[in-house]
Amino acid sequence: MTDSKKLKFATLAVHAGQTPDSATGAISTPIYQTSTYAQEAPNVHKGFDYSRANNPTRKILEDNLAALEGVSYGVAFSSGLAATSAVLNLFKAGDHVVAANDMYGGTYRQFRQLYEKYGIGFDFVDAARPEAIEAGMKPNTKLVWIETPSNPLLKITDVQAAAKVAHEGGALLAVDSTLATPYLQRPAELGADLVHHSTTKYLNGHGDVIGGAVCVKDKALFEQLRFWQKSVGSVPSPMDCYLVLRGIKTLPLRMDQHSKNAQAVAEFLEAHPKVKRVIYPGLPSHPQHALAKKQMSGFSGMIAVELAASFEQSMAFASGLRLFTLAEDLGGAKSLVCHPASMTHAAVPREDRLKNGFSDELIRLSVGIEDADDLIEDLKNGLERF
Repeated sequence: MTDSKKLKFATLAVHAGQTPDSATGAISTPIYQTSTYAQEAPNVHKGFDYSRANNPTRKILEDNLAALEGVSYGVAFSSGLAATSAVLNLFKAGDHVVAANDMYGGTYRQFRQLYEKYGIGFDFVDAARPEAIEAGMKPNTKLVWIETPSNPLLKITDVQAAAKVAHEGGALLAVDSTLATPYLQRPAELGADLVHHSTTKYLNGHGDVIGGAVCVKDKALFEQLRFWQKSVGSVPSPMDCYLVLRGIKTLPLRMDQHSKNAQAVAEFLEAHPKVKRVIYPGLPSHPQHALAKKQMSGFSGMIAVELAASFEQSMAFASGLRLFTLAEDLGGAKSLVCHPASMTHAAVPREDRLKNGFSDELIRLSVGIEDADDLIEDLKNGLERF
């Protein structure tokens, strides 16, 4: 295949890591649904001995993800949180992590309730302010973990600035780029050492897979992550790898539509008298709008909304929409609505949520690829009910 460095993103999405199957010529990546592989002699094989250690379908996905992120290595996991766990297991008791204070609730739960008890220290800062990251650094800081855009407040962190602070302090920078995808943002090119994804979300895009991945430039980091993947067995199934690969082929098309629809929905909501606040990086009112334009090639499909309504009215709004399904997830073709405080971020203590800027009334929208006019009409009807 042509050198992937010379190919543009949409071509990489379809071709990177993928050639016709050598055994049959099949164009679609085969699902190697096998636990083990015949060996010619003890430990003499074709690169695969046991599917926990390696699997051809998984390897193709990992190579594809690495090419999309512009790095050398990708490691796929059974979930986004399994991928997070692999990164945290690069460190040991006594090490310290500076993390964004506005992050996915499952990540926060893992940091505070699992790894903190094993002696890894955490400080949570407003990562949208590089000076806050710098203030959080300690002599034993080994990792800076950021999300950009963040979940649920869609804050944008300057990846280059965060990388500079992390590296000057002797730490690695990990960027959870799930909401942006490699189509809209390339953290490794901006200085990140580890790029994290929940492949469940936009990369798969069809709401039928749980998965995660970490992409890295450094071979030593890759080997440590692979060792954890193999030793713990937190691997995605061949079928799940196949489904993510299938989804990635249409990633550019879907992300363009997600972004276009979300922009239209955000502009509608911002102009509505029953809406108190709309947070969307594509709006000029977003505090980091200029940075988002500089660092991203589009603004993705997530919107955070606060209604000019009571808690009860906000809950009724979220439950009463017709095209936006009330569910925990994001990044799929179908539009979803979520109440973070009671759903995705319930693990974050209320006082921390309020301190970090999102209220009990905050609503999160994952804008799908349906017709924007229909989505706006659904939201309009919902707003008219109170």
